[in-house]
Amino acid sequence: MTSPSFGPAEFQRSANVSRETLDRLKLFVTLLEDWSARHNLVSAASLQQVWNRHIWDSAQLFDLIPSDAASLVDLGSGAGFPGLILGFLLRERPGFRTVLYEATRKKCAFLAAAAERLGVAAEIRNSRIEAARPEPFDVVTARACAPLSRLLLYAQAFQGPHTVNLFLKGQSVGAELTEAHKIWNMQAKERASRSDPSGKVLTIERFEPKAGRRA
Repeated sequence: MTSPSFGPAEFQRSANVSRETLDRLKLFVTLLEDWSARHNLVSAASLQQVWNRHIWDSAQLFDLIPSDAASLVDLGSGAGFPGLILGFLLRERPGFRTVLYEATRKKCAFLAAAAERLGVAAEIRNSRIEAARPEPFDVVTARACAPLSRLLLYAQAFQGPHTVNLFLKGQSVGAELTEAHKIWNMQAKERASRSDPSGKVLTIERFEPKAGRRA
């Protein structure tokens, strides 16, 4: 279980990031706190544990991203978790492309400001995921976006031949998997979350709807 006093130093040790990376993330956290005070981007309670609840929760996916991946799309980015944090950690990978989908305009405004603060050339799309045109990405990520059955329906538009889907899920993951298996043929790998003792990280590389079933 992660200590409630998990802060920048603990994050740096856990994620093994440079001092420069940590300093840039501190600027991001300051920006998040400022915007959240005015626009309620994330809950005040979660801000008290921001380094564990948001930054480390997102960054733990970094090690699951293939070394040859060149593009990532984040579904329902909210305040940038996990997509913007991952885009920042992957910023030095030549030509890496980060796309963030978010339907709420004020959150898109924050994402634009935060991407500039982090130095990430992320493309922010103020659009509902259902309206997205089909476009393959190497990595698809999501956190608190939708139940797994519906999330796979959204993610279907972004699949390529070797796409890896990385979904952060909470304690209801078992029930979500049971429901999703009724509709989708898939192989899902579960890993315990490193930031939340009740959470799981799902890795899904291939999936398709079962014959005669609709999500």
